[in-house]
Amino acid sequence: MPTVPRVPGDQTYDGLLVQDDLPAGWHLPNRFPGERPDDASAEIDALLGYDDQTVDDEQRQARMGSEQNETVDGRWRYIEHTATATRVYIRLQRQLLNVPEEVRITGVVYLPWRPGDPITSQLLRELPTARIEAAINQRLFAMKRTHTLTGGKIELPSGRKIAERDLLKPLGDPKQTPDFYELVALQHGRLTANGDTNPSATMAELSGVALSTAQGWVAKARARGLLPPGRRGRAG
Repeated sequence: MPTVPRVPGDQTYDGLLVQDDLPAGWHLPNRFPGERPDDASAEIDALLGYDDQTVDDEQRQARMGSEQNETVDGRWRYIEHTATATRVYIRLQRQLLNVPEEVRITGVVYLPWRPGDPITSQLLRELPTARIEAAINQRLFAMKRTHTLTGGKIELPSGRKIAERDLLKPLGDPKQTPDFYELVALQHGRLTANGDTNPSATMAELSGVALSTAQGWVAKARARGLLPPGRRGRAG
């Protein structure tokens, strides 16, 4: 489902990165990279080679079927180092093939506050990418994260264990099924990883419910922090 900035320049509009995710000494400005009032992530991807507009259908299908997380559809966010005023653009990319999903930093662009100033090795060390990723994933997913065990088993928050092959079975009744919304998130992630362009519709078919019902489940899973924000311009 597409998301729309609440106000021009609001980098937190989709909940993917907020100020609290950044460690002390870093600031999230209230504007997008390039002083844009809107999210220009797609345009930045195109300039830097992340864009998939030139990928043909065969290549896209091969990419979907691979064991590698896809590189397209990341989101660029602009942060500033308070002490040095260094401007840093970070690219946040959901990792769909991880169970459960997570967000990783897949691109970094450094710009000095004053064009032409050098970027030193010390400045490069000032960016704690691992801490930022950990904070994002803690906020988005760790409320009730599942744990992957040996033998392809997944342990749910209630302690119940299921096999990964069972993730595509009917989900049941949300009022009677333990860990229901964790299962919604896992099933949605598995379908997306398999290349499903409209996982909510497939989920509706698997569970024998209306599409609007499945979409409501997904929305509640997102609201509980079990799924990341909806992808720009994508169904499901």
